Amino acid sequence: MASRASSEAHARGTPTDIPALPKLGRTWYTRGALYWLCRARTTTFLIILMVVVSVFDVVLYNGFTSEWQPTVRAVWNGVTAVASCGALVWGWMQQRREHHRALLDPPTPAQTIRAKRDHNRQAPGRAFANRWMVLLLVPVLPALAAYTIGWLTAWTTVREYPSEVGARRWMREHPSGT
Repeated sequence: MASRASSEAHARGTPTDIPALPKLGRTWYTRGALYWLCRARTTTFLIILMVVVSVFDVVLYNGFTSEWQPTVRAVWNGVTAVASCGALVWGWMQQRREHHRALLDPPTPAQTIRAKRDHNRQAPGRAFANRWMVLLLVPVLPALAAYTIGWLTAWTTVREYPSEVGARRWMREHPSGT
C-alpha cells in the first residue's frame, strides 16, 4: 500500500544527496530494475530460509511425536494443522497491521540505519540464547513456523517499505540533504 509520502521524483529533477537504505542502497529512489532485483534477492533468500526451517520443523516434530500412540498422534496432528493455518493468517495480519502503523510514522534514514545496526548487533546473541527453547516448543513448532511464514510473506509482498516512505518524507523536509 503506497502512502502519500511516496510521491515520485521531484519535478525539478533528481536530488544529488539520496540517502542509502539498508539492503536497498539508493535504488529505492527510482525503483528501477536494480531496486526490484534487490527486493527479489531478499524474497528469494527468505523463501529458501522458510523452506529449510519448515523442513527442519517437520522432521523435528515428526521425531518428537513418533513415539506417541497413533490415536494421540492423529488428534495432535489435526490440532496442529488447524493451529498452523490460524497462525499463518495471524502472522500475515500482524505484519500488515505493523506495516500500516509504520507507514503512519515512518523512520528517517538515520533511524533506519540505527535500527538495522542494532538488529545486527543483537541478532547473534538472541539466536544463541534461544536455541534451547526449540526443544521445549517442539510440539507447537509447525504453528510457530506457520506464523513466521505468514509474517515474512506479508513483509516481502508490501508495495513499499516504511523506510522508503520515511526517506522520501525526509528528503522533502531536507531538500539540501542536511
